[in-house]
Amino acid sequence: MRELSTRLLLVFIIVLTVFSILVTFPTNPNRYLPNWIPWPEADCVGPVCIGRGLNVFGAERREMQLGLDLRGGTRLVLEADISSNPDIDLNEALDTAVEVIERRINAFGVAESITEKVGANRISVQLPGISADEAVDRIGRTAQLQFMELAKTPGGDVLITNAAGETETRALTEVISSPQLIQQAQWVPVVETDEDGIPREINGGFLDRGDIFVESNLVGLPILNFGMNDQGARLLGQATARLAAVQEPMAFLLDGEPIRGAGDFVIAPRVQQQITDRGTINGLAREDAEDLATLLRTGAFPVPLNVVQQEEVDATLGDNAVVDSVQAGLIAIAVVMAFMIAYYRLPGVLASLALFVYVVLTLAVYKIWPVTITSAGMAAFVLSVGMAVDANILIFERMKEELRLGRSLVGAIDAGFSRAWTSIRDSNVATLITCIILYWFGDQFGASLVKGFALTLALGVLVSMFSAITVTRTFLHALVGSSVMRHLWLFGADVEEARHAATTPRVAPETAPRSPGS
Repeated sequence: MRELSTRLLLVFIIVLTVFSILVTFPTNPNRYLPNWIPWPEADCVGPVCIGRGLNVFGAERREMQLGLDLRGGTRLVLEADISSNPDIDLNEALDTAVEVIERRINAFGVAESITEKVGANRISVQLPGISADEAVDRIGRTAQLQFMELAKTPGGDVLITNAAGETETRALTEVISSPQLIQQAQWVPVVETDEDGIPREINGGFLDRGDIFVESNLVGLPILNFGMNDQGARLLGQATARLAAVQEPMAFLLDGEPIRGAGDFVIAPRVQQQITDRGTINGLAREDAEDLATLLRTGAFPVPLNVVQQEEVDATLGDNAVVDSVQAGLIAIAVVMAFMIAYYRLPGVLASLALFVYVVLTLAVYKIWPVTITSAGMAAFVLSVGMAVDANILIFERMKEELRLGRSLVGAIDAGFSRAWTSIRDSNVATLITCIILYWFGDQFGASLVKGFALTLALGVLVSMFSAITVTRTFLHALVGSSVMRHLWLFGADVEEARHAATTPRVAPETAPRSPGS
């Protein structure tokens, strides 16, 4: 039974290791790994392709996510403004805002970003590889769409702003027949009464986000199409039926600013007929139409968010420094393996194999999670490597003590692991508690480097417990009964000497004969 479970565990570890290698193998191995090794050129064997990276069954793999300190980019801090709605559930609103930001980031194709709540009313957004102005324009906008109609006096005249900036009134028929006056007109939100008799302002909240797209008309000009949900369709139908009676114009505001087309003219088409579930916006440039469609598809913020901090961050470490850091880490791991093999011999070899499993498995977890790697995260990973080896040292020392006392190899292995487990557990739990505290402080004060260090170290510690306890133990059990395990010198010279001394019979010292007179 023990042999069957050992074999199953060994197969599982091998499969997991191969999978982790496929996930973590770098796109350009000559960049990070020793270039004197002849790494394979781009080639495919069946569904598995290797060379400049690996992909399996055509699945493309992303690079490891690098933080701002390694890649550079922009950091925004957005603060919620609840002055107009003080009773809102701020925590829920921020959660929704984070989801909206992430949808926008994905839609605009900004990869490897970090979006997180900071404190009670702020959101931090880190966007590698783009400028601060671009980040504010694409990510920081509230994206609240409003449907607007002409502002009128109680008598039905239209309010306009003249060239001097003063408000005056003009007849409705005069305004709707003059494109110039429409540009000078003042606008108010379109409000209709729903089926419960409650006035509702028609805005982007009634859009069907899955039915917003840009297409071209017969002459190739872009048209922004939008769909409304059921309630929005009823309200828009009521409003457009009323406006179509005299073909009044309808304008659109985005975050309080009119949507403008070519020549900076306010887009305000006249309503020709009733519109219910579908509408269009014409007159936009192609790029503006695509950006507006993206903003509307990803949704508006539930509360206004003000940009209170924006900064462009240069990479603290240059590209060469990142490569040098990776290679230094590889050298450190090789030195640790050499020490383990030199001091612990056969168990050291198995511990080195387990350490290799740990390294590729941890990197796979970082990539799949995904964890954004920063300089602090790299330090945490190297630290976790040392902690993984530390667990093996505790186990091997206990195992050697049992062998010196004359226990069998299987008994010494089991006793070594069981007696070292409590020390390993307590030290790792203490480390995990520290990581939780660091992560909490980093979250409260917006210190993303501290959070990255804590998360990277915690994941490394958890994986190291698996590699030290399960992987190394499985390797040792797999070799039990083989001829190589019969040589005690493979477990250390002190073990062989102690067992030899224990099995050598002791000769009692000779005593001098007593004299007759004594």
